[in-house]
Amino acid sequence: MPTQTDTNPFPYSDSNKRYHTFDYFTRHKFGGKCAKLPVDGGFTCPNRDGKVGYGGCIYCSERGSGDSCCSASTPIGEQLDAQLAALSRKWQNPLGIAYFQAFTNTYAPLPILREKFEAALGRENIVGLSIATRADCLPPEVCDYLAELAERTFLTVELGLQTIHDSTARFINRGHDFAAFLDGYLRLRSASEKINVCVHLIDGLPGEDAEMMLDSAREVARLKPEQLKLHLLHVIEGTRLCELWRAGAFECLTLDEYADIVVRQLELIPPETVIGRVTGDGLADSLAAPLWSRKKLVVMNTIDKLMFERNTFQGRLTAQNA
Repeated sequence: MPTQTDTNPFPYSDSNKRYHTFDYFTRHKFGGKCAKLPVDGGFTCPNRDGKVGYGGCIYCSERGSGDSCCSASTPIGEQLDAQLAALSRKWQNPLGIAYFQAFTNTYAPLPILREKFEAALGRENIVGLSIATRADCLPPEVCDYLAELAERTFLTVELGLQTIHDSTARFINRGHDFAAFLDGYLRLRSASEKINVCVHLIDGLPGEDAEMMLDSAREVARLKPEQLKLHLLHVIEGTRLCELWRAGAFECLTLDEYADIVVRQLELIPPETVIGRVTGDGLADSLAAPLWSRKKLVVMNTIDKLMFERNTFQGRLTAQNA
């Protein structure tokens, strides 16, 4: 009896996954298991310190989405070594990509960026850097340095777009519009062809319906980034978003709604684009809603099941429209 893996029509897969997973990509690129290792480099953000605003994005925790990172007071090398040691207990000779995750990781003077990134590159078994930032924090000298890094390692720059809709961006206190995102994206592209770009989208933002979220995916598909991350909106205790949710200002997506939107978005994304994630990780002790998202495997399996039932795959509509 043929299995789902045997009948999977998606070319960039050796499992039942009908989208281009990060695991598939890294195994083929590096020849073995490779994990992203979250790092807190001690940065801040321009919409927290007053450059473009205060308080940060309304969904962002006090640690700037770096809740899974070690303390920023721990040297970067030690942060990475501890994670690689933990991985070595379940994988043989694990490889790691240093993931500068917390806050905005190009928002500092160039000498500080060099100090942080070079400290990560100098660790054993680190095969790449992934740098999370904002498109409005990419001045020319930083882009030049990123181009230099891309000559020496596998470099990914992760840009938080979240939505193409400027009205939503204003509501969530993003601090820049879609035009500013495009400007930063194109600046990276001009700096070096070797810089991999990963775009982030959030599904379930207040005021957005399914068609608006699909519009965001369509625009990202046109840009053809090397990677895309699809996040579920998490309501975290202590955030402005949580205050709005408790006041009944918006409702979170259900699991079925979220799975349907993700599947429809994946159909629009070129098959070569690596999907870094199809949901997010909210820490259990600070997550207010949606509580179903705590069961990450259930979320991923629901998406897989829906793609199988619909006999669809990443890029299906892209291929039809080519």
